[in-house]
Amino acid sequence: NRFLGVPTMSLKVVIPTPLRKFTSGAEMVEVEAATIKEVLDNLDSKFPGFRAGVCDDTGSLRRFINIYVDGEAVRFLENLATPVSDGSEIAIVPAISGGKSRSDP
Repeated sequence: NRFLGVPTMSLKVVIPTPLRKFTSGAEMVEVEAATIKEVLDNLDSKFPGFRAGVCDDTGSLRRFINIYVDGEAVRFLENLATPVSDGSEIAIVPAISGGKSRSDP
């Protein structure tokens, strides 16, 4: 995008434990990007296989993965087209499920 006149931004990305196998255990990595899609593209370039842990075969976010930009869920913004600002913190958060309710036998 820097060739199209769109500046890329330096961003911190918080990596959840299940995806740290791609980042050699790093809890936080830095990438430059202008959108969430570029964040994922750059993470996959640096850490091959990363995208498959976050996106399905169509390139959409997996149902059980949430991405937040400064605390805002991208699903409620512009999804992967969500723009990011210099210094934004991106958090990739797997959904938590399971457990038993009190009414389960």
